[in-house]
Amino acid sequence: MSDNDWEGEGRGPHHGPWVWTAYRAYNELLREKIKKRFDAQEGPWMDKVAEVLVQIVNARWEGGRKKEKEVDELFAKLEQLLSE
Repeated sequence: MSDNDWEGEGRGPHHGPWVWTAYRAYNELLREKIKKRFDAQEGPWMDKVAEVLVQIVNARWEGGRKKEKEVDELFAKLEQLLSE
């Protein structure tokens, strides 16, 4: 949307950027509030999932046959968390 698009609605040509800035700020605030709600409701579960994912990556990075069983156990743990 250009500045001139606002002129047809009785608004000056310099108001457009300010209005879009206000809309972006509103959306950012709404996004932050939604993130806080998700964190409050799902945060502990997401922490568990994140921990298992980090363990999987670390175990695969270390590699070797001795880690295959550990990786399988971690994938099973992840599957259990995702089914909750």
